Amino acid sequence: MENTHKIAIIGGTGKVGRYIATKALQNGYQVRMLVRNPDKLTLRDDKIEIVEGNVQNFEDIRKLLKDCQIVINTFGQPIKEEPIYSSVTKKILEIMEDLQIDRYIGVTGGSLTINGDKKSIINRVGAKMFEIIYSKMMVDRKKEWHILNSNKLIKWTLIRLPFIDDGNEIGYIKENLIDMPGTKITSQDIATFIINQIENPKYVHKAPFISN
Repeated sequence: MENTHKIAIIGGTGKVGRYIATKALQNGYQVRMLVRNPDKLTLRDDKIEIVEGNVQNFEDIRKLLKDCQIVINTFGQPIKEEPIYSSVTKKILEIMEDLQIDRYIGVTGGSLTINGDKKSIINRVGAKMFEIIYSKMMVDRKKEWHILNSNKLIKWTLIRLPFIDDGNEIGYIKENLIDMPGTKITSQDIATFIINQIENPKYVHKAPFISN
C-alpha cells in the first residue's frame, strides 16, 4: 500500500543504507536519497528519487529534506578522516526544524556511553579501547549525542550498533537501553529495525542498543 510519507535517507549507499531504501519501499514509503556519485549506486529503482550532492553541502541537505516527513541518517566516513558526525547532525536538525520535519532516526556505535548505561565489564573495556584508539571520533560522537539529547522539538532516536555483518537477515533483534545485548547484527536486521521505528514512539528521545 502506498504511503504518503517520504523518507530522506543520508548514507543510502552504505552497508546499511541500501537495505533501508529497499525496506522502506516494501513498506510503501516514498524514498529520496542523497548520493555523492550516482554512478556508484548499486540499488536501482525508479521509485527512489536521487539527489546528487555531498553531506557537507548543507544546501544539498536542504534539497534532500524538502517535502519529506522522516529523516534517516546512516552517514559514515573513513575512520582516518577528521570526524564530522556532530556538525552534520547539527545542521540536519536545524534544517528539519526550519522545514517542520519532526522524525529523525540515526545510528552510532555501541561504544558510545551515556548517562544511565550499565554496561558489562567486557563492553566497558571495549568502549574504553575505542575512546583511546579512535579518540577524535569518539569525542565527536559524544558531541553528536549531546546535540540530539538537548533537542526537544524533534522526535529523534539514536540507535547504538555492535559489529555489522552483511549476511542474510536473521529476523530476531535483541533490544536494550543500558547495555549491548550481543556482539553483532546484520545490515538487513538494522534496516528492518529502523523502518519499524518510524511510527513507533517507544524509543523517541532514547538511544537503544540492538543486536542479533
